[in-house]
Amino acid sequence: MRPQTLIVALLLVVSGAFAQSSEPPPQAQVGSLWPFVQGQADQAKLDWSYLNPRFGNDVEGWKRGARQQVLSLLHYSPPRCVPQAKVVERVDCGDYIREKLYFNTTPDIVAPAYVLTPKDDKARHPAVLLLHDHGAFFLWGKEKVVAIEGENPALTTFRQQYYGGRAVANELVKRGYVVMVIDMFYWGERRMQMAGDPPEWADRDKATPEQVAAFNQRSSANTWLIGNALFEAGTTWAGVMFTDDMRSVDYLASRADVDPDRIGCCGLSVGGFRSAHLAGLDPRLKAAVVVGWMCSYPTMLKNHLTSIGFWATIPGLQQIMDLPDVASMNVPGGLMVINGTKDGLFPLEGVKTSFAKIQAVYQKAGVPDHFQGVLYDGPHEFNVAMQDKAFAWLDRFLKKR
Repeated sequence: MRPQTLIVALLLVVSGAFAQSSEPPPQAQVGSLWPFVQGQADQAKLDWSYLNPRFGNDVEGWKRGARQQVLSLLHYSPPRCVPQAKVVERVDCGDYIREKLYFNTTPDIVAPAYVLTPKDDKARHPAVLLLHDHGAFFLWGKEKVVAIEGENPALTTFRQQYYGGRAVANELVKRGYVVMVIDMFYWGERRMQMAGDPPEWADRDKATPEQVAAFNQRSSANTWLIGNALFEAGTTWAGVMFTDDMRSVDYLASRADVDPDRIGCCGLSVGGFRSAHLAGLDPRLKAAVVVGWMCSYPTMLKNHLTSIGFWATIPGLQQIMDLPDVASMNVPGGLMVINGTKDGLFPLEGVKTSFAKIQAVYQKAGVPDHFQGVLYDGPHEFNVAMQDKAFAWLDRFLKKR
């Protein structure tokens, strides 16, 4: 039995998955199909983990090869293009400027974004690509983490629940960062709209809490449809997300007010999922904070499958790398992972296993202090204490001393 398979087997023994019975374990979400699913997972070689002895100490060679492996699995490789950013709004917010703009991530996709820039005497600033969450809240995307004058009260309520009442982008720009936030595919201005939708779903500012909830429910119910459509079209939702995020870094790095050597990323939930992959796939990221989305995926197969939706599925990835292996491709960049101990999306033993894997990679690469795994006694959120710790981490790696 391979070492990786043995680890998974031991975890399953502890959880009772190998009980002496022909009946499937009652907690297995796939019921009688559980043995087949587990059998496929047992075949994983994890050949592209840096912890595989075949890589020795060649961390740069490993990263180059591993990145190509992951990118090939996304089945999405549109031509690179000039961002062609068009600023449509510029607001003086006192100590910073907020721009709303549209820019090309591919020749045929134009993504909306906010960019917040400090008003100071510095020519160039460190920058953070801030990645918004899923939250089963689709009517808005970037506005979840950017406070706008006269916003719909539903946004204020959502931010209070998941972000301790803070608009994270507004906090970061006050700390001296240029901050960029885009709408993820299927959220905000890129949401799915249908003929016959209520007018309040188009003019979001006028939507009542009940109308907001109805739109979010409709969107949640159709994620499988969009995911399946993308699979049938020969691509992946994850590929679209990650490419948009990497092209956002292109735009940030091109700005005259950004130091291209001091760019980081941060996000909660699916924003954390995006942050983990962006940090691993794009060598320009010098620091990353992943909040509420880090787990050793084999521990999720039995009873946490529904935590991983179509948007987070990369077919074939778990045969060659685990999620912590992907995030570890950021080494020697600064990587912080924050999870709540009461976050029901992920089994806590899987979170701890992922921390240990990442720490082992950073140890092998000779920079053990460039990774920090943090557990908070709380649920799935990015509260004020978590934010303050995340901001200090970004400061350490992105601000000049």
